[in-house]
Amino acid sequence: MPLYEHHIFICGNTREAGAARKCCNPTGTDELHKKFKERVGELGLKASVRANKAGCLDQCEHGPNVVVYPEAVWYGAVTPADVDEILEQHIIGGKPVERLRLAESCINNKECEHRRR
Repeated sequence: MPLYEHHIFICGNTREAGAARKCCNPTGTDELHKKFKERVGELGLKASVRANKAGCLDQCEHGPNVVVYPEAVWYGAVTPADVDEILEQHIIGGKPVERLRLAESCINNKECEHRRR
């Protein structure tokens, strides 16, 4: 089997109501992950693209979060309505979706302006 060209990691972290930080999967339904898997299949990309549910990606303030490798492009505030755009523009077209892209200054930065102090 050939290697995947892209791995898409979809945060599926769930927290209890009232937690200090929000979560990417508040309903626990994995709707975003399911939508990615469904569309990857419908677009005939299963042989080259893997959509994986991930644990916490620690970018909670920007969620729901998705990261695409090997480019290491981080997306925030992703909704099921954004899945086709990410797949068509980024995965197929090779151009990241800038309107959803997280600022590099926020990724893995505890001093990100969006984090609660």
